[in-house]
Amino acid sequence: MKLCQFHLPGRGTRVGVVEGDRVADITGREAPSVRALIEACGTADALERRARRLATRARTRLVWRELDRAPSPRRAHLLAPLDPPEVWGAGITYRRSREYYEAHTDAGGRTKGIYDYVYEAERPELFFKATAARTAGPNATIGLRRDSTLTAVEPELAVVIGPRHRIVGYTVGNDLSAWDIERENPLFLPQSKIFAGCFAMGPVLATPREVGDPHALALACRIHRGGRLLFEGRVNTREMKRRCDELVDWLSRSNPVPAGTVLSTGTGILVPDEHALRAGDVVEIELERIGTLRNTVERLH
Repeated sequence: MKLCQFHLPGRGTRVGVVEGDRVADITGREAPSVRALIEACGTADALERRARRLATRARTRLVWRELDRAPSPRRAHLLAPLDPPEVWGAGITYRRSREYYEAHTDAGGRTKGIYDYVYEAERPELFFKATAARTAGPNATIGLRRDSTLTAVEPELAVVIGPRHRIVGYTVGNDLSAWDIERENPLFLPQSKIFAGCFAMGPVLATPREVGDPHALALACRIHRGGRLLFEGRVNTREMKRRCDELVDWLSRSNPVPAGTVLSTGTGILVPDEHALRAGDVVEIELERIGTLRNTVERLH
């Protein structure tokens, strides 16, 4: 099952169940938001049962392609599939990212070897990433820091965490990162990761039953500039060193994250420096069994 949120003029945020090329509007007392639905149901199975029951009673169905467009208060459009109370990220979960980051550390400096270490360590790299206010939904704009000249897309599988730290779904994540700031000094990581529009997610929340094995999904990223394809990269989540449930376990140790928290699991697609994002670029991230997340880049002030 796939769940989404969308905006309807005059009615605000709505909750939908995706049924092929249609979306059943299930908004009501039992489903005022996807996050509330997660909190009330507790498990992915219970979430599916309730959403399915509400969908059979839905009086309104909309066409998906008429929602999948740039946001405007005057017309219906997709929103982020939920408003996450917290967004966290995992780093160096693919061998590719280990090799890439290690290659960009100073061979004579004290930081050499830190990415090799964290890749092999029992404890994963985890960091706070965003809040709902810093998160962009489908077709919305994503940000470039004004003090960065090398901000890159990081396409990722993202996990949605429910009550008692159970995985209730998956979505597409874009962990935008100002690589030049992190390269200057790893202690600048929070500034390289956290800014307005620093994370994008969507287009849907797909339940574990819908996704199947989250560690066998094809992931692709495309960057378009001026109407032309600038970059395309691919990876499969089977290349992840760590499992999703392992990352959630580490995140929740002595750290009770609220239901609806999103954990983005790290990237295996590394964009060359010469293709750093610019204002006006369009980023597409396609994840098997979940969908395509599309966003336009803007420079922050």
